[in-house]
Amino acid sequence: MSAAEGPLVVGVDTSTQSTKALVVDAATGQVVASGQAPHTVSTGAGRESDPRQWWEALCEALRQCGDVAREASAVSIGGQQHGLVMLDAQGDPVRPALLWNDVRSAPQARRLVEELGGPKAWAERTGSVPSASFTVTKWAWLAEHEPEAARAAKSVRLPHDYLTERLTGEGTTDRGDASGTGWWASGTESYDEEILARVGLDPASLPRVVRPGEVAGTVRDGHGLPFAKGTLVAAGTGDNAAAALGLGLRPGMPVMSLGTSGTVYAVSQRRAADPTGTVAGFADARGDWLPLACTLNCTLAVDRVAALLGLDREAVEPGTDVTLLPYLDGERTPNLPHSSGLLYGLRHDTTAGQLLQAAYDGAVHSLLGALDLVLDTDADPSAPLLLIGGGARGAAWQQTVRRLSGRPVQIPEARELVALGAAAQATGLLTGEDAAAVARRWKTAAGPVLDAVERDEETLTRISGVLSDAAPLLEPNADSR
Repeated sequence: MSAAEGPLVVGVDTSTQSTKALVVDAATGQVVASGQAPHTVSTGAGRESDPRQWWEALCEALRQCGDVAREASAVSIGGQQHGLVMLDAQGDPVRPALLWNDVRSAPQARRLVEELGGPKAWAERTGSVPSASFTVTKWAWLAEHEPEAARAAKSVRLPHDYLTERLTGEGTTDRGDASGTGWWASGTESYDEEILARVGLDPASLPRVVRPGEVAGTVRDGHGLPFAKGTLVAAGTGDNAAAALGLGLRPGMPVMSLGTSGTVYAVSQRRAADPTGTVAGFADARGDWLPLACTLNCTLAVDRVAALLGLDREAVEPGTDVTLLPYLDGERTPNLPHSSGLLYGLRHDTTAGQLLQAAYDGAVHSLLGALDLVLDTDADPSAPLLLIGGGARGAAWQQTVRRLSGRPVQIPEARELVALGAAAQATGLLTGEDAAAVARRWKTAAGPVLDAVERDEETLTRISGVLSDAAPLLEPNADSR
């Protein structure tokens, strides 16, 4: 047996690039073992992954955890949102999954919004205005471009659903991840049959939505993983909702997550319905709401700029009027799915380090522009901004967020918050606790706080002006696509 105070649980984060598994002491939140394995993403016009790689990566990550994983009493899986997984009658993938950052469905997104009443109607109905990231637009694209694959799909799942189903043998999801599909109505908390009919998707092919705190199933025989038959399996959830659990968020606490994509969000007791589409009115995994804004280009885009310049990612230099919009994969916030990166204001005396700082500024600008929309009007404007994700440990990211936000910035010491949130959800099955309360008991949000500095309004205004003026270049002939 391990030297744990309480039962052990496993929390999983299946992200864009890899799958991570943590074995956690449910009593203390101590990570007693961990493992990680990569998977591949296609390049080119689309972004796709083979779901079977996620399973193989989960097996490898758990193998790295060693024998202690066999002691787990419950398991939960958090995963990348929006991905479209299509399975045949045997439960095997029909084709590679279309990932959240596959923006080929931008024309279908525009068409769906127009056909079903416009942005305001969509926001009121589903909580969000679907963009090319949403699952419903990906299904519409697939049905149009690969009708044989669409016909072959007997089950449609999200990434975390796929792994959960392989554990339990039952098709389930949760309200947090379902709310990012575009076919789940936030007002009624049920699948919207009119939207499903519009895109030709049978409601019977979708997973059952498990209630917060409900057991999704138990581990079945023949899975090849180090779990005993009958081990409890939680519903799991999308990565942002899992991270919110992992931080033990209370309403009004702002979060900025710096990863392959960037997000800002906060828990709210009010259902969001933003007709501009900037804020997605997602549900959280507990029963509240998680209004969120997301960018496609964050750490990966800035690292690419650093590589092109031959610089270390921390080699930034101040004092520049150059503007760099790092929209290398198109962009979701602002909604410019066909855009590319743009550089403006280059001078003879501009240095490589200043160009790199401009990339950081451009990436953070989009996130901060949405922060006030994400937060409720009565939220404390001086509350620390919780900075999480891979970029949160970087000094250049920390100082850029601090300078452009004008807020104190707190960096939680706990890492792998998505997997910790999943572990907290699994713990709730055993103890009957609210998962966020579990995380607060574990003190996962504790960490150093950087004091607020004066907000750099000049830089923010300059970037906003360039973005406005460059709109025709960033999204040419959008209506003709």
